[in-house]
Amino acid sequence: MRTRRDFLIMSAAGVAFSATGPMRQVIAEPRMKTAHVLTGFTAGLPDAVVRLLADQMKTYAASIVVEPRPGASGRVAVEAVKAAAPDGSVILFAPTGFLTLFPHTYKTLRYGPQDFAPVSTVASLAGVLTTGPRVPGEVRTLADFVSWCGANAKDASYGTPGVGTSMHLIGAALGRAAGFEFLHVPYQGRAAIQDVLKGEIASAIMPIDSSLGLIQSGGLRALATTGPARSPFLPDVPTMVEAGYPLLKDVTWFGFFVPAKTPRDIVESLNGAIQGALQTSGIASGLAKLSVEIDSISKDNFAQLLASESTRWKGIVQATGFSPND
Repeated sequence: MRTRRDFLIMSAAGVAFSATGPMRQVIAEPRMKTAHVLTGFTAGLPDAVVRLLADQMKTYAASIVVEPRPGASGRVAVEAVKAAAPDGSVILFAPTGFLTLFPHTYKTLRYGPQDFAPVSTVASLAGVLTTGPRVPGEVRTLADFVSWCGANAKDASYGTPGVGTSMHLIGAALGRAAGFEFLHVPYQGRAAIQDVLKGEIASAIMPIDSSLGLIQSGGLRALATTGPARSPFLPDVPTMVEAGYPLLKDVTWFGFFVPAKTPRDIVESLNGAIQGALQTSGIASGLAKLSVEIDSISKDNFAQLLASESTRWKGIVQATGFSPND
């Protein structure tokens, strides 16, 4: 379950007492000249989030360079950070699924949780189950949809960003839990939304940001979100938990990681810069425009989150019968 914490308010400035006058402000020098933040994506939400934050993390490094390293569903960037020197100059920004989900959906990984030190989460994003013109307009709730799928087996389908994604597995788990055959249709990226709009498929389970505008305009009907609590972006849409499926939770946390042997003081310095960035003017509104929530937890709680989510996803993967692949 997601653990929320009040944001740790940390200032990049300190105060010191002067023997010749009142207290004066001392601006902390950046820890290093240049830091590189690697991401596994060339464009899209993760890239936009990290660039927004990097601009406000100058207390950590005078220059922070965001470097996309796409490939292998983000694993290229993960492996590059694992191999980097543990001096804080190379940082990973990634969704937590690379440590919580991938170990259960890939036969072979060249890394493990022991290879990274989690620094901080910064934001989270839930998914949403939507439907369109292929499903009758009177279907407005998840219960309605489950009943309709049971009575229309040949049309009961859902699109996701791909095989083995968390949204694929949530849909598979929903079909098993509700007792109907739910046909998975994998897409590249977010193309499933267009086929829902055209009536090619009945539904899609996608990140909220990809569907929000169409839900608000009435082009799509939102049946349920996947977070443990209702999304502030869709406050009138119940969660799958509320609809009677307590295990069907899926939240993507975005966070920062460094190589495992990075000294503690460097990790603390990076964490302080991240928390400071989250407090700066414009970050909350900037993330809201991206349809993600600020969601920061402590390093210790972050490590606990990764462990508990990995256990939970292991159970879901096994329950759905999904076969790990390469």
